[in-house]
Amino acid sequence: MPFFVHLLGLAVFAMGTSEFMLSGLVPGVAQDLGVTIPEAGRLTSAFAVGMIVGAPLMAILSLRWPRRRALLAFLAVFLLVHVLGAVTTSFDVLLLTRVVGALANAGFLAVALSAATGLVAPDAKGRATAVLLGGVTVACVVGVPAGALLGQMWGWRSAFWAVALVSAPAFAAILRSVPASPAVVSREGGARPELGALRDRRLLVTLLLGALVNGATFCAYTYLAPIVTDVAGMGTAWVPVVLALFGLGSFAGVTVAGRVADVRPARLLVLGGAALLAGWVVFALTASPVATVVLVLVQGTLAFAVGSTLISQVLYAATGAPTLGGAFATAAFNVGAALGPWLGGLVIGAGHGFRSPLWVSALLVALALAVLVRRQDGMNNQAADSPGS
Repeated sequence: MPFFVHLLGLAVFAMGTSEFMLSGLVPGVAQDLGVTIPEAGRLTSAFAVGMIVGAPLMAILSLRWPRRRALLAFLAVFLLVHVLGAVTTSFDVLLLTRVVGALANAGFLAVALSAATGLVAPDAKGRATAVLLGGVTVACVVGVPAGALLGQMWGWRSAFWAVALVSAPAFAAILRSVPASPAVVSREGGARPELGALRDRRLLVTLLLGALVNGATFCAYTYLAPIVTDVAGMGTAWVPVVLALFGLGSFAGVTVAGRVADVRPARLLVLGGAALLAGWVVFALTASPVATVVLVLVQGTLAFAVGSTLISQVLYAATGAPTLGGAFATAAFNVGAALGPWLGGLVIGAGHGFRSPLWVSALLVALALAVLVRRQDGMNNQAADSPGS
């Protein structure tokens, strides 16, 4: 795998840390800036909305830029808004930096997926995708807990400074190591040819599957803390341990997917999806301390193995839209990341308890499997074990 792909993964690590670190910083932000905790929670929602809107929008705006220029521009904006967020005393300004940071994150990830998979061997898209998504999983294992620790020791602003500091060497490395390339489309071509390619039915089915699987993942992940303490009856000290286990599982999942997704994607999706469904059902039925520790690791592995495979399949299917394919994959997965926690909150608010998000996760994966089986012309009409099938 070319070294520059790993450099892109470093930048994705910084961005993944930024996306998820607010979960441990909201109380400090609320106290420091004089807002309520629900108001401070809008920072997370603003980032999610920015990712959904920003992925296709930023990718379209950058179609006429050389890929290296687009990557550097998005990363520079991301770095600068974190510096601004670290020094501002206005909640409204901080909220704005989260939206702009999400737009830059979405644009960077869309172009990075295009660059990484476009400059490797035609049958290595899954491995390149796994390296990039490895940055997100490492952020879950290391970056997010480290951000929470920094927030406890030196205040929430220190976590923003840390993200900016990690982004700086990534910017320098990309500037030096990512190969220059021409603009993705000519001035006359615009985005229309790529948008036309995105009408492919198989591609749309894959995007829907990605949203459903990621919705299931983040529905359970968002409420792991009360599941650990109130359902499994474990102490609060176990919460960071369980979160770290989920992160380790996610890293294992993208690693496995990177080795399998290019050669046996259909088999991984069907078997992995069935195992993922069974895991959520067992978790919902048991949720004992031992089952929680084991299943969090297993489900993290399966969820990210299936999810990262779906991203690589989007890129295989969107050969006529190398930039917007990655953009719409990013948007679809963030739709899931927003939808899952919302659905989990609905069932909890309806009085079904903290176990209920696990059932919602099972239902979303069951829907994904039903779509996969029913729309085999979209996912499985190609040879079962060939790349892009």
